[in-house]
Amino acid sequence: MSLNATIARVTDRIRERSRDTRATYLSRMHQAVTNGPARSHLSCGNQAHAFAATHEDKNALATTRAPNIGIVTAYNDMLSAHQPFERYPDLIRTAARKAGATAQVAGGVPAMCDGVTQGQPGMELSLFSRDVIALAAGVALSHNTFDAALYLGVCDKIVPGLIIAAGTFGHIPSVFVPAGPMPSGIPNDEKSAVRNRFAEGKASREELMAAEMASYHGPGTCTFYGTANTNQMLMEFMGLHLPGASFVNPGTPLREALTSAAVERAAQITALGNDFRPAGEILDERAYVNGLVGLMATGGSTNLVLHMPAMARASGVMLDLEDFADISEAVPLMAKVYPNGLADVNHFHAAGGLQFLIGQLLDAGLLHADAKTIIGDDLSAYRQEPTLSGGKLGWQAGPTTSLNEKIVRPADAPFATTGGLKQLSGNLGRGVIKVSAVAPERHVIEAPVRIFHDQNDVKAAFKAGEFTTDTVVVVRFQGPSANGMPELHSLTPTLSVLQDRGLRVALVTDGRMSGASGKVPAAIHVSPEAAKGGPLARLRDGDIVRLDAIEGTLMVLAPDFENRAPVTADLSANSHGIGRELFEAFRRNVGSADTGASVVV
Repeated sequence: MSLNATIARVTDRIRERSRDTRATYLSRMHQAVTNGPARSHLSCGNQAHAFAATHEDKNALATTRAPNIGIVTAYNDMLSAHQPFERYPDLIRTAARKAGATAQVAGGVPAMCDGVTQGQPGMELSLFSRDVIALAAGVALSHNTFDAALYLGVCDKIVPGLIIAAGTFGHIPSVFVPAGPMPSGIPNDEKSAVRNRFAEGKASREELMAAEMASYHGPGTCTFYGTANTNQMLMEFMGLHLPGASFVNPGTPLREALTSAAVERAAQITALGNDFRPAGEILDERAYVNGLVGLMATGGSTNLVLHMPAMARASGVMLDLEDFADISEAVPLMAKVYPNGLADVNHFHAAGGLQFLIGQLLDAGLLHADAKTIIGDDLSAYRQEPTLSGGKLGWQAGPTTSLNEKIVRPADAPFATTGGLKQLSGNLGRGVIKVSAVAPERHVIEAPVRIFHDQNDVKAAFKAGEFTTDTVVVVRFQGPSANGMPELHSLTPTLSVLQDRGLRVALVTDGRMSGASGKVPAAIHVSPEAAKGGPLARLRDGDIVRLDAIEGTLMVLAPDFENRAPVTADLSANSHGIGRELFEAFRRNVGSADTGASVVV
């Protein structure tokens, strides 16, 4: 199947936009490769320090040309998704020895949980943690003793931060190693119903706690299709995971076998062998377009609209919101996973999962089949799924038909003909909306605005019974330079209740919503942000705003709007406490949301 015309056109546009930055990047990477394996340039003293604590690997490191693999780990045992990584270093070292290589933990990176900080001051550090992760990984790899890198990370900002590092160190191969989702708990719609009842005062805190604990109940990634699981999808579509590795549960023999196989593959693709696959060559415009296709086909997290431009910049590829919008128009929505449906990722995986989707999208000409991956020079291996027989890992052809069409459908009979992500633009700025879980009759909302500068004030107004008519809730001064652009996901139950009462409601914000947000129309990431004098700062209570996801517009219908002076807000409360004072330099220097809201790229 020839490549879809829209996919080809968008790829060519990205390639042209990135011509100079990509050329400069590749030149730097080529020079680093030309210099040869890093350890050969270290002094004896440098090497002695690097190998002093390696025990049985010391001789191989000091006297042979065995590949040395650097492990960058996001392990901590507070995040359920990362707790399984505790055992990985020992497993990796053992697998490396069997493959004729060595492995060392190069360093750790921080990994915070948005589920813990949701609606709390700590959430104001969440987005910035992505760049801190990139910096920390850079420090880990700066010892320059590694021939390949294994990245252990799963959740929201962790994978994007690690990709920025992988691009920066693109002269060596990178293999991403997942941990897998926790087994299914109570259905996500049951959990959501309890949250909504609690927001209305109809469920007790004990009932809420019981529902939450039954949903988030063990090691592994949360099972809804939020940012963490979208990240895992992305790594397969971009060719940085082993095929079929994303959604295998932790603590299973297959999960352990896949981890060992990832180590073996990392050892095979270093410059010391005959199948050299540096990350910088894999992370090109084709990889990112394939990732965008996966994002749309699965109804993935809007957080990736922020992360992917920053990720791509690290390897000289320049993405724009128009790329997301155009690919969304060309790619059908083929999956229904909560919050876009009732199934969780375990159900999705069992129904055919990524291997079915990738096969379908390849056959439809919607993916770059010739994209380079850690496995080969095309995506064909990603049609296959891993199997374990007699303790031996192998791959077999993945499913060619859906095993449950309520969860995953073929490309020619999708849930929707488009991916459900729309770019919005108008006199209120530029933003995005995810409509894959929004009822069609709510794709256009026109109503008076109610303006807030703090999400807690929205909840207080709700509890006071102040929302009785159709309303566009505007929460401004939530952008990256104002307060770090926290997610406003804790508003979801409140707005959902209003919508369930029959009101036409929408959210407009220069902040973020969670990858788990769904049925309430939300214009997010609006740029320029209010703290920079953006149009949201000129809105007044009672202005009529029209959010039109069909036409892709976000407008205020006020004749004097352009002549108004922007208001300012006292942001001092967001400048200290829970570590926020440490990030003043980030708030001062961060880029805009539509370019990735980054400090480091």
